[in-house]
Amino acid sequence: MIDIRELTKVYGGVDAVRDVTFTAVPGRVTGLLGLNGSGKSTTLRILLGLSRATRGAALVNGRRYRELKHPLREVGAVLEQGLSHPGQTGHAHLVTQALLSGASRRRVNDLLAYVGLAADAHKRTGDYSLGMRQRLAVATALLGEPSVLVLDEPANGLDPSGMAWLRGLLREHAAAGGTVLISSHLLGELELMVDDVVIIAGGRVRVAAPLAQLSGAARLRVRGGDHRLLSEAYGRYGATVTADGGVLLVSGLTPEQAGDIALYVQVPVYELVAEMQHLEDIFLNVAEAQ
Repeated sequence: MIDIRELTKVYGGVDAVRDVTFTAVPGRVTGLLGLNGSGKSTTLRILLGLSRATRGAALVNGRRYRELKHPLREVGAVLEQGLSHPGQTGHAHLVTQALLSGASRRRVNDLLAYVGLAADAHKRTGDYSLGMRQRLAVATALLGEPSVLVLDEPANGLDPSGMAWLRGLLREHAAAGGTVLISSHLLGELELMVDDVVIIAGGRVRVAAPLAQLSGAARLRVRGGDHRLLSEAYGRYGATVTADGGVLLVSGLTPEQAGDIALYVQVPVYELVAEMQHLEDIFLNVAEAQ
C-alpha cells in the first residue's frame, strides 16, 4: 500500500507540492496524472527516497522508503531510461541487480522470458531499442518480487503489443493483491489500465477518485424539435446545457430525466445519447481549470 499524507516540498520558497494526500491500495491500479511541472515527479521522488519532504509523509506499507529493511523487495520502480550500463548484456544487468538487491539469481532467466527478452538476453543493452530497455527496466523492478510497483512512463517506446503486455502484467500484479502506482502521458492507454485516478495540478491534488466514478458522470447529447424550449426546461431542473451546432450537450440529468422533461414540455426528441467521459477529457478539464 502507498499512503501519501499532506506531502509538501518547498524549493527556494516555492511549493513544488503542497499538502498532497492520496492512497494507492492493494488489488488496484492507481494512475497519477499531471502536466509537466505539476508536482507529479516530485511526489514520486520523495516516495522512493530520492528527495526529502519539507513536511508530510510518503509511506510504503506504513514506512518511509529509507526505513524499509529490504526496499527493493518491497518496492519495484521504473523511473527513467538508460539505467543499465550500455556495455552489459541484459542478462548480466539483471544478475548484477539481483546481487545488489539480495534477490535470487534464479529469477533472472525467468524474468527475461517473462518480459520477452529471452532471445536478446546476451546482447549489450546499448544495442537495445527503447522498448527493449523499457522491458528490461520492468524486469529489474520485478526482481525482488515486490508487492508495490511504482512506474513513471513505463509504456515509452513500447509498440502496441508491448503495451498490451504491460497492461496484462499490471492487471495480473494487482489481481494477485499487489499495489500499482503508474504515471503516464498516454491517457488513452492508461484508461485501459487503471482503477483509480489521482490528478495533480499546481502542486496540489485536484481529483482522487475511482475512474468508474469519474467517467460515469455521463453527458447527454440531445437533438430535439425546439432547442430553446428544451434548454430552458433542462436548466430549470438544474442541468448545465450548452449548444454544439444542432445538438444540446446536457450535464446533470439522467437519460430518463431528460426524456421525461422533453415529454412534459411537449418537445419531440430525435436523438438522446449518453456520452461517457474519457480519461483525457477528465484530465484536461481539471488541468486547464487551474
